[in-house]
Amino acid sequence: MQERILILDFGSQYTQLIARRIREINVYCEIYPYNHFPTPDDNVKGVILSGSPSSVRDKNAPFPDLTNIKGIIPLLGICYGAQYLVQNFGGEVKPSGIREYGRANLVSINSNDPLFTDIKPGTQVWMSHADTIATIPSGYEITGSTADVEAGAYHIKGENTWGIQFHPEVYHTAEGTQILKNFVIGICGCSQNWTPDSFVGTTVDNLKEKLSDDKVILGLSGGVDSSVAAFLLHKAIGKNLTCIFVDNGLLRKNEFNKVLESYLGLGLNVVGVDACDRFLDQLEGVSDPETKRKIIGRVFIDVFDSEAKKVKDVKWLAQGTIYPDVIESVSVNGPSATIKSHHNVGGLPEKMHLKVVEPLRLLFKDEVRKVGHALGLPDFILKRHPFPGPGLAIRLLGKMTREKLEILKEADDIFIEGLKKHGLYDSVWQAAVILLPVQSVGVMGDERTYENAVVLRAVSSTDGMTADWSQLPYEFLGFISNEIINKVKGINRVVYDISSKPPSTIEWE
Repeated sequence: MQERILILDFGSQYTQLIARRIREINVYCEIYPYNHFPTPDDNVKGVILSGSPSSVRDKNAPFPDLTNIKGIIPLLGICYGAQYLVQNFGGEVKPSGIREYGRANLVSINSNDPLFTDIKPGTQVWMSHADTIATIPSGYEITGSTADVEAGAYHIKGENTWGIQFHPEVYHTAEGTQILKNFVIGICGCSQNWTPDSFVGTTVDNLKEKLSDDKVILGLSGGVDSSVAAFLLHKAIGKNLTCIFVDNGLLRKNEFNKVLESYLGLGLNVVGVDACDRFLDQLEGVSDPETKRKIIGRVFIDVFDSEAKKVKDVKWLAQGTIYPDVIESVSVNGPSATIKSHHNVGGLPEKMHLKVVEPLRLLFKDEVRKVGHALGLPDFILKRHPFPGPGLAIRLLGKMTREKLEILKEADDIFIEGLKKHGLYDSVWQAAVILLPVQSVGVMGDERTYENAVVLRAVSSTDGMTADWSQLPYEFLGFISNEIINKVKGINRVVYDISSKPPSTIEWE
């Protein structure tokens, strides 16, 4: 069994970031709700308590049962977690007298404490809390202080238990990664054996054992997640995997044929399905984005089900589910409110009476790419920008028509190919052209025009949870604007989106 660190989630916005930082130092960890986690066994080397939007002083504050953890295996409380270990074991937490949010410095550090090995006094940390520790319990010793927060960090004497009121997982904490290393490697004794290569080896072995000679089908989207899932399964079961790649008419220009040829060239068992008319007939004249998504999802299920039935004796449906999806489904407060539905293969397992296999369910997005690299997948698959399941349907704002879709495809192709030709594609996490449901006045030649406007959208990000707009060169943006206006009939205005996420989203619908 893989050694691991458990992270107990109290609803903090930073919980996934804790996991990502620990994974980056090649230590495997898992996130669980504070009230629903497995009893630690010999493979659990330590436990981390996350922060929380709650206050430990609240009547209904989330309190974990640490009976089998505290004083038995290494334990680190971060922010809320640190305050919980004080408030519920004889100390006191009070509202902060001053605002403790943002950058601070640990002006005092106990350099003999193993949590602060190789940490310099004065190091910058990130505070984000409205409460503060006023009194520590008996047996607790303060190991780090800021100018305003005396109990910035503490250790419980006679226990492998620590608490810190700052967030080591955020980039603003200058030596946060080293602090986490000190805990998971120095204190917990983890061996740093969680690597892409080890994941591939273990996962392929597990898939061989789990699937044996059973047949599996998988819906390919052309994206990184489904591609890596497909090649992991292919490595494990070979021709017993059948991939179905559906052309819904909403992919980028010529993308279906290009991607299909690349899959076949890599030896994957792929069936290409041209279902453009089935999707576009249903979408014609539809304006509401959620209605578009539901139509696409419904038609996809029908098409996929029909094609899958042509493969005899299928027992499994493979999905490219990744770890953030798993965490979301078992979050502290249950599944989050639906912001928008997604075109995936939801509903198919029940409809087709299939068991589900999800080879990527332990990985974050950036880890998926690393695993793909370990599998030997080419860059043109691994470095592809994320693309929404509903495709260009949600980048064509307003009423859906075939004519508008062709206009959008042409403009999108000019932008994406332009990024590639100018060496900018790999510096952008995701790029898109949005066709607006407005027209504006223009002049072409001696004629007045009244045509469509499009938005260029390019963002930089790690995993899509947050994103900044990409500061593309003005000369390049000017070139692309001229190319689109001159070559795409029906567009006379191009604008650039300079909003970040949050508060905006990456997609417009």
